[in-house]
Amino acid sequence: MTRALWVPERQDIIWIHVKPQVGREIRDMNDTSDTSDMHPLLVLSPKSFNDKTSIVIGLPLSNAASNATNPFAIDLSPSAKHASYIICNQPKSFDWRQLGATPHPWKRVSDAIFHSARLELNDILELVNP
Repeated sequence: MTRALWVPERQDIIWIHVKPQVGREIRDMNDTSDTSDMHPLLVLSPKSFNDKTSIVIGLPLSNAASNATNPFAIDLSPSAKHASYIICNQPKSFDWRQLGATPHPWKRVSDAIFHSARLELNDILELVNP
């Protein structure tokens, strides 16, 4: 698979530079942090949307120990080599092409974990009645 043809798909985990924001994505006007900040992101948006818009919508992953008590974090530790969490209460959008997103070594989350993340986000936003 060549980089030019790669497009993030729903359920993928990707690496993305989360700062600075560029392109058509929402900007944080108070952002003064380092521009080399790579971060893993669980992709929620479908491949066709990601390809057409260059925007990817997803949930960040974190290995911060404080997430062990976060009621909106899904623990990936059983399937990961070290502590890692999907942070469901912080959905993000990024211009994945301009920020140089790449596939993460973990590739994708399981169907069950993806379903849990979507249910958790739906509980927060109440977009649909389950």
